[in-house]
Amino acid sequence: MKLSQSSKLVADPLSNVLDVLGARVTRRTRMEAAGEWALAFPAMDRLKFVAVLRGTSWMLLPSREPQFMQAGDVGLLGRTPYVVASDPGQTPIDGQVFYGASGCDVARFGGNDTIGIGGTVSFAADNADFLLDMLPDFLLVPRGTPASGAIATILNLMNDEIQRDRIGGEVVSSRLADILLVEAIRAYASQPEQVGIGWFGALSDPRLGRVLQAIHEDVSRPWTVAGLASVAGMSRAAFSAAFARRVGQPPLTYLRAWRLTIARAALARGDANVATIARSVGYESQSAFGHAFKREFGSPPKAGPAS
Repeated sequence: MKLSQSSKLVADPLSNVLDVLGARVTRRTRMEAAGEWALAFPAMDRLKFVAVLRGTSWMLLPSREPQFMQAGDVGLLGRTPYVVASDPGQTPIDGQVFYGASGCDVARFGGNDTIGIGGTVSFAADNADFLLDMLPDFLLVPRGTPASGAIATILNLMNDEIQRDRIGGEVVSSRLADILLVEAIRAYASQPEQVGIGWFGALSDPRLGRVLQAIHEDVSRPWTVAGLASVAGMSRAAFSAAFARRVGQPPLTYLRAWRLTIARAALARGDANVATIARSVGYESQSAFGHAFKREFGSPPKAGPAS
């Protein structure tokens, strides 16, 4: 029986979330371009990274100023539609038509003055909402950040794998893309100007980071606001306000959402029956679990075929 989110040691909240959500880079792309160009992509229920290996480009998103990107920069995109272009004034065309249905696809537009790569991060069992709902639509990690050295190394390795057709290349490229995703998130969270912004900022905050660590290490514990405030070393009022401001929701709302996300993933895998999974995430009553699950996801809990 594989249930042990609450019984095994959780390394850190980010690893825990990516593991439970089944986050994997399922598609990798490469673009080579010169001259004037602009490609538009629609909003999708996914997380995506984009990185510039050579030259420069602009990232255009709704309700944002154009974002300039240069070689070594990495961006993380949420559900938002976006345009990547040689210049903000270019009229975009549909970028999807230039890429095949699957695999590590390459699109070329007149040269290679600009080279970029992208990776689409998919999630298992429709679990993307937990993470995507807490993230801004675009995160930029400039090449000059303190943690950019690791990113530069990974980008060089990925570029080499994409260009050279060698045995095992698909596996290596996939693993490198997974590592790049984590390194980009680390680098973004480590930027001084980002501390205090969103979930990543909360992870980097010494007090709120302890709280998130405690929740993810022992999700089934009967946590209270007072108990979590004690972990943070803050008063209840100050803790509740700080957590809601940083994470975007009250602490017990976050706890409930994470418990139910773990449960949905376990149910989809067929780890155990509903009652057992309910207990594993802190619900003593199967009825209370069922009501909370339906309220969160719109349908009652049901174990998958493997149970």
